[in-house]
Amino acid sequence: MSLIISVSGLRGVVGQSLTPEVAVRYAAAYAAELPGGPVLVARDGRATGAMIAAAVQSALAAAGRRVIDAGVAATPTVGVLLREQGCAGAVQVSASHNPAEYNGLKLFSKDGRVIPAAAGEAVVRRYQAGDFGWAAHAGVGATRRLGDTVSAHLQRIKPLVDTDRIRPRKFRVLLDANHGAGAVLGRPLLEDLGCEVTALGEAPDGRFAHTPEPTAANLVEVAARVKAAGADVGFCQDPDADRLALIDETGRYVGEEYTPAVCIDHVLRQTPGPVVTNCSTSRMAEDLAERHGVAFHRSAVGEANVVDKMLEVRAAIGAEGNGGVIAPRVGLVRDSFVGMALVLDAMAARGLPLSALVDELPRYAIHKAKVAIDPQRIADAFAALEAEFVTAGSAAVASRLDGLRIDWPDEKKWLLVRASNTEPIVRVFCEAPTEGEAESTAAVAQRCLAAV
Repeated sequence: MSLIISVSGLRGVVGQSLTPEVAVRYAAAYAAELPGGPVLVARDGRATGAMIAAAVQSALAAAGRRVIDAGVAATPTVGVLLREQGCAGAVQVSASHNPAEYNGLKLFSKDGRVIPAAAGEAVVRRYQAGDFGWAAHAGVGATRRLGDTVSAHLQRIKPLVDTDRIRPRKFRVLLDANHGAGAVLGRPLLEDLGCEVTALGEAPDGRFAHTPEPTAANLVEVAARVKAAGADVGFCQDPDADRLALIDETGRYVGEEYTPAVCIDHVLRQTPGPVVTNCSTSRMAEDLAERHGVAFHRSAVGEANVVDKMLEVRAAIGAEGNGGVIAPRVGLVRDSFVGMALVLDAMAARGLPLSALVDELPRYAIHKAKVAIDPQRIADAFAALEAEFVTAGSAAVASRLDGLRIDWPDEKKWLLVRASNTEPIVRVFCEAPTEGEAESTAAVAQRCLAAV
């Protein structure tokens, strides 16, 4: 695999596309773009994390930066800590949901969010040009270890929910951290909320017990353990703990699309305000915003784009459909811990099990596919899709916010086609009230794309 470089960082296979040299050069380029101040460095628990983090810390110190070493910490925790410590920025060493051989660097801005696109592009240009320098002897930065990496994040989450109504319920929770960073804060948070916690993969050593992405196929055994343990809920995180998938008390995999929906519904029952999701997230969020009488907004795909729109409209909550809930009162990062707290609060407030909360939500089916296509033909492909679907007399509405999205509002159906940043393919997403309708619409789109 080649190195994947984006505006928010980079990712690759350790020892192949991602080497200590790459990490050093990228960290130095990032340091050259930051305002004055220390830089926080953390990692998500992967076996190679300590090695990559050491390279990053060395580069930052050599570039004249004071470094704060947060050790193993979740990605949303990094967003909180850098603000608490008055840092100019932060680097999280993580490959998110990718397999064990991968690792990467995720960059943060001083306001505690994943670096915005323009700033990220400047780092990429500097990295590619090799335009960075090293401090003289007297200017080399020192490194200090941060002792408590849990309390600041925990204390920001607690006011978001009613702890007095959660604690007496003594919820039985199975937490699947899968040997990533999630249990570092996950157990203290859940125990503070009065939960009886069973943790799987608690040690953050990167020895994943199952494929890291928290999908239904990867969580079959975990779902069985939730039911066997008589747990009220199963919380399943990806390695850097910014995504959360749910398993209900019956052992049913609820999934990542429903995590934002449960949280959005609960938040809007108490704190009405605008809702933001990206354009590939289920329309459940739009339906819930309409149900609660608040504004709904879509952004381009990508956490930074969701946060940009949230700040613009002063959103009460934002999310991406991969289980990423963003609560601005806590931070501007997708946060599995916020998701857990809100789900427990919803269960306590309504006096209902998770299965009942989920069954109340609007139900849709999403079908996903991909089509190989020459990148030079993308514009023609989008034009062909519009000609196919957005015809005279059709209720379909097209948007080029991110790729091509076509909505059928009356049918509560949408189609999104986006070009991959790493492969000569386009990804096709279609959501509709039934699986058959979603699959058939996607199939028409695939045929149209293949003919270009």
